[in-house]
Amino acid sequence: MHKAVIFDLGRVLIDFDFKRGFQALEGLCPYSAADIPRRLATTNLVERLETGLIEPRDFVAQLSDLLDVRIDYGYFCRIWSSIFTDTLVPESLLAGLAGRYRLLLLSNTNAIHFEMLRSSHPMLRHFHELVLSYEVKAMKPRPEIYQAAIARAGCRPEECFYTDDIAAFVTAARGLGIDAVRFESAAQLETELKAREIRW
Repeated sequence: MHKAVIFDLGRVLIDFDFKRGFQALEGLCPYSAADIPRRLATTNLVERLETGLIEPRDFVAQLSDLLDVRIDYGYFCRIWSSIFTDTLVPESLLAGLAGRYRLLLLSNTNAIHFEMLRSSHPMLRHFHELVLSYEVKAMKPRPEIYQAAIARAGCRPEECFYTDDIAAFVTAARGLGIDAVRFESAAQLETELKAREIRW
């Protein structure tokens, strides 16, 4: 008997494409859209942001120095969040699940992205708990973030159903006893839920 349903965010609830952000920055700095991720890869800035080890404004200041760009903080946040595109799961599914189970979001994300998504995607209001890497200070696949989700679900790991698009993150969840499957599509997810008699 499942008591909690846990969703990943990016490429499960909402699709994204990092290239959109890099292309937007390309016209504002001396580096190409292809060079920007390579320069970022030489630092741990994004990981520090997503584990809450650096404040958003400090992140933007250091990234601006890295890319030789000078833009307003709010404008940068809009560019940084322009990566998000289509919604992949119907809101009616989330609403139905929330009425029957503990509904949790478990995501590697950062304050800039999540605050924008919270304001632009009202579907997130259905979640009872938000387990976010920058708040927990641990990113998937580290066990600490899954343990935080289990604790907030208020039930045993095997009573939690979890879906994520990244196979390694699904494997890590299974290693802690969570019933986890890799997300492929809304239709596939509904099939997995029905197989477990999870209703919505």
